[in-house]
Amino acid sequence: MKSSKILILLFFIGLVLFSGKADSKIVKPSSVSHKQALMWIDAEANFARFSHKDSITYYLKKIKSLGFTHAIVDVRPITGEVLFDSKYAPRMNEWKGAKRGNFDYLGEFIRQGHQMGLKIYAALNVFCAGHNYFDRGLVYDGHPEWASMVYTPDKGIISIMDEKQKYGAMTNPINEEYRTYILNVLKELVAKYPALDGLMLDRVRYDGISADFSPLSRSKFEEYIGSKVENYPEDIFKWVKGENNKYVPQWGKYALKWFEWRTKNITEFMALARKEVKLVNPRISFGTYTGAWYPSYYEVGVNFASNKYDPSKDFNWATPKYGSYGYAELIDLYSTGNYYTDITIDEYKKHNRTIWNETDSQAQEGTWYCVEGSCQHLRKILKNNKFMGGVLVDQFYDNPQKLSKSIAMNLLQSDGLMVFDIVHIITKNLWKEVEEGMKEGGAL
Repeated sequence: MKSSKILILLFFIGLVLFSGKADSKIVKPSSVSHKQALMWIDAEANFARFSHKDSITYYLKKIKSLGFTHAIVDVRPITGEVLFDSKYAPRMNEWKGAKRGNFDYLGEFIRQGHQMGLKIYAALNVFCAGHNYFDRGLVYDGHPEWASMVYTPDKGIISIMDEKQKYGAMTNPINEEYRTYILNVLKELVAKYPALDGLMLDRVRYDGISADFSPLSRSKFEEYIGSKVENYPEDIFKWVKGENNKYVPQWGKYALKWFEWRTKNITEFMALARKEVKLVNPRISFGTYTGAWYPSYYEVGVNFASNKYDPSKDFNWATPKYGSYGYAELIDLYSTGNYYTDITIDEYKKHNRTIWNETDSQAQEGTWYCVEGSCQHLRKILKNNKFMGGVLVDQFYDNPQKLSKSIAMNLLQSDGLMVFDIVHIITKNLWKEVEEGMKEGGAL
């Protein structure tokens, strides 16, 4: 009897040892990624498709099967309308002829996503309140005073609503009435959806180097420096013609203090927004998206680096005080756009491409402007703060194989992945390339 028990015991020990050996062959220690992978779902581009519950079901299952951990659901596009019932903001009921579904859009994403084990974040465009291509949105429907005033080379200082080549009617980030308004929208959303996992704030910035040159900004800046700006805006900068007859900014004597003051404004808003939404729901994750092109991102008044990093040692636009307004430590989930078609540093060096991102006033170059190089530089400026490397899918329509490479590189070199946007994958049927990238990057 005792010998039979010993035999049974030995059998189970052998089974456990064999199972361990078998598992070690299947799963390599570094082969399974536990990094977060975010799929962005734009409000306008996906309005018709996701006005149906079965589409939400289908595509959430799809991204889950490919290793994605989060769905980032845009609920406040650049018009300032929202995709949830609000007492502050108008509801987007129609877009390009499509009607919204008769159900709780964000609530359905949360319900279904949580059933599948996905986290659901709500994305909102913060300092934007109108679409200039359609003359649609809050600044067109009663609040033109919220629109940013931009300094143009040919027309001087005008409302951004009159700059029709700019699709987003950005607002002035220091307009107190607008700030109160958008904070109310954020707090309302968090209160209305207590099961929401997080916020992903987009366009928490100035429109570009040309914004904002309103009388309000002038007076607040003069208050900041304790002096009158006699020649405004030329003492900040003036437009001069550079190469190829294109206008470029020539800095004036207050330029560096201006850049410092603008990033202070954005960082202080981020701190306030975090505080306000956490008071409503302490467990909500406070996230944001920015462009990864840090060498020129001072143009939009944003310093997403760690406050322990001193950019003045590396960049001529930064004062020593500029670094103290780094806001990385305020962010729970940070996503940044590595929107480059060169994937590796070696590939970039072969071409030495100049890059002109959406918010830039001038072309840029250097190893920042490839996926691998960007990730390496971001590690330096973010210190110990994590970041999700972003992929812009429609950059790879003509070369789908590089979409896979970009996804893999972001997964391997950053702390996770953000894919913008699901509509681009659907339009060109790039699911195979996404799957290959997720496998190569270790997420599958």
